[in-house]
Amino acid sequence: MTTPQDPGTTPAADRLAALRQEYGDTGIEPDDLPADPVSAVRRWLDEAVAAGLHEPNAVVVATVGADGGPAARTVLLKGLDERGFVFYTNYDSRKGRELEASGRAALLFPWHDLQRQVRVEGTVARVPAAETAAYFATRPRGSQLGAWASPQSEEVASRAELDERYAAVEARFADGEVPPPPHWGGYRVAPEVVELWQGRSGRMHDRLVYRRDLAGPGEGWALTRLAP
Repeated sequence: MTTPQDPGTTPAADRLAALRQEYGDTGIEPDDLPADPVSAVRRWLDEAVAAGLHEPNAVVVATVGADGGPAARTVLLKGLDERGFVFYTNYDSRKGRELEASGRAALLFPWHDLQRQVRVEGTVARVPAAETAAYFATRPRGSQLGAWASPQSEEVASRAELDERYAAVEARFADGEVPPPPHWGGYRVAPEVVELWQGRSGRMHDRLVYRRDLAGPGEGWALTRLAP
């Protein structure tokens, strides 16, 4: 006879259906938001920073392959202005190849502690080389060397192989500055759709969406509400 397991000792992975958190009653209204989505996201990002969230600029980047298969991974946002959202990566990585092929991406900022998330959909283009070089110069030297050493997304035999590649790069640039690798740089996502999501009680969440294609010529952005 099987003895029922104490819920307190049941692994969390076996209690997924019961995991639940009630959201607050703070909502968002169109009149409370700026006319453009970048200003709205910047405001929320500032609030995420002020709240002390761990890596508030962490953003999930979703791409699609030639076979139609999606892929997602987390990077760090390193630029945000009226032109769009900027992150840096290896151009030869899987994400880089898929971004180059499709010219499109989706982003997700998961600010769980604030019961918020932001979704972005848009077109992608490389940032100018001068902009990449200016950012690369601000990175810690170890990260600069890593950009040269790692054949991102390629199979490697072992950690030792990566360590050897890093040591070789470290020796190569031992006497000088580290320039940005030719296979490394920034992408800018120019937004076409931006959704601000605020959790609310009873799962009646607020979803306000900026869309450029719904606005009239020269009118900027249209702001609409979606059902949760």
